[in-house]
Amino acid sequence: MFELKIVTHFAAAHQLKMVAQKCENLHGHNWKVEVHVVGEGLDEAGILMDFGVLKKHVAEVMDTLDHKFLNETELFNDACPPSSENIARYIAQELEGRLADTPARVSRVSAWESENACATYIP
Repeated sequence: MFELKIVTHFAAAHQLKMVAQKCENLHGHNWKVEVHVVGEGLDEAGILMDFGVLKKHVAEVMDTLDHKFLNETELFNDACPPSSENIARYIAQELEGRLADTPARVSRVSAWESENACATYIP
């Protein structure tokens, strides 16, 4: 089994409905995102997949999040608020579709909202 990891960033604002918590206020983060993909075999060049191709897919997903007020996007709603957990899941699910025709599959995505706090989604 081989695993590749891409690290990227995006900046966005969100608001979480948590009774009497400061996260109810509109605020933003500079999220760090770690994307891990795995696969069994290597191609004739000796790679699972080209890092450039993976980075392109990740960048396309980041464009849907970057510099947005996430609560006002179609991606999130009251049933699926823009928490770090749901952001990690969204990124993983979007990438799963984009990687469907490759030998790689998403193994986990971590969305770091600060240096010491992240949520990880494992499909």
